[in-house]
Amino acid sequence: QVQAVESGGGLVQAGGSLRLSCAASGSIFTINDMGWYRQAPGKQRELVARISSGGSTNYGESVKGRFTISRDNAKDTVDLQMNSLKPEDTAVYYCNIQAQEAWGTRFKDYWGQGTQVTVSS
Repeated sequence: QVQAVESGGGLVQAGGSLRLSCAASGSIFTINDMGWYRQAPGKQRELVARISSGGSTNYGESVKGRFTISRDNAKDTVDLQMNSLKPEDTAVYYCNIQAQEAWGTRFKDYWGQGTQVTVSS
């Protein structure tokens, strides 16, 4: 089994910054994409940012130019640097990892438990 553990959420004023981190552990053979999603109350979970094993990135429209995703393949970690935060960024942020537990098996999606980010106006 693969675990994804997030850290770094909290309360920040509008215009401020936060950095989220996620570490993957467990029975990992290889990791494909890693990413961050968020879910605000009453809304569907949405993509924040994803990064491939080769470093290609994809961002949600609302965070482009403000958030930066990065990963350390040697440590199996993925970070999300969030700058110029807005109250509408308030949500629970979830780490997502696409991992293969053994050679020849299919990639599966693994999710962290979520970390709350609250941006006050």
